[in-house]
Amino acid sequence: MDPRRARISINSFYGVSSIVNSDAKQPLRTLTIATRESRLALWQAHHVQALLSERGLDVKLLGMTTQGDQILDRNLSQVGGKGLFVKELEVALENGHADLAVHSLKDVPMDLPEGFHLGCVMEREDPRDAWVSSHYASLQELPQGATVGTSSLRRTVLLRALRPDLKIEPLRGNLDTRLRKLDEGLYAGIVLAAAGLKRLGLQERIRHIFEITEMLPAAGQGALGIEIRADRDDVQEVLKALSHQTTWLAVAAERAVSRRMGGSCSMPLAAHATVQGEYLTLRAAWGELEAASPLVTAKLTAEVADLLAAEALGEAVAQMLIDSGARVMKPV
Repeated sequence: MDPRRARISINSFYGVSSIVNSDAKQPLRTLTIATRESRLALWQAHHVQALLSERGLDVKLLGMTTQGDQILDRNLSQVGGKGLFVKELEVALENGHADLAVHSLKDVPMDLPEGFHLGCVMEREDPRDAWVSSHYASLQELPQGATVGTSSLRRTVLLRALRPDLKIEPLRGNLDTRLRKLDEGLYAGIVLAAAGLKRLGLQERIRHIFEITEMLPAAGQGALGIEIRADRDDVQEVLKALSHQTTWLAVAAERAVSRRMGGSCSMPLAAHATVQGEYLTLRAAWGELEAASPLVTAKLTAEVADLLAAEALGEAVAQMLIDSGARVMKPV
């Protein structure tokens, strides 16, 4: 049997499992969450803490600073990718200092290290991108050649498709740092994930939310993923109450596109899925950073009942991109 199929049949839904080891320990009473110390990361960790506390658990936070938080003078694609935001948290899981780590799913590498897996994907917040500016209500209002801030390669190619005249400049740092740089006048506007602004109560900073048809989101954008050690069946059992199947199916398809295309944040790739009944519609887009060529796009709808079917849909959409001229890229 295919090992992936065996793993999914055992875990039922990557954590929505009713199987308990015959030598299972006593039910968990305490948990420690490893988290980055940015305001948004702490909000996410506190959110999970509250949900687990409601279920009678004593939940503590272990705040950590990651390499991704420390390296702010270069794009992530140049220094190791978004996995820099999770490595230190995985060390805490491995040595037993923490039981789970809460991530923005779009920051989680497509393939986790051996011994780790996603124990839970929670219901998604708004997956769209938001336009934030002190002076301009929309991208269309910007003067010719205006400077827009983003360090996302995906947003860069999508912005160029909408406004080829714009000057796109790097923008790193946590959400508060990015807003401060905007307020200091370094940019005419910046593009941020709507979910982060809403979670921190900063929705008044949003001037415009890009519809999916305007700016396709990143794989997993707006969703929270909880990473655990693969041998922690006890934590897996606790997390099943937080899992959201519809979101998990959608992001599994999105992440499969990214994995097939190279699984790296150095890709100018977008992928977003929507679910209607038993059917999932997956859209993807890929662009060249150095060329003024049109975006390569793909869209496919299929009946999806489980994660294997969702991943198969993602791989099919990725192949459509490749067949239309998109390049598979090597991870950083």
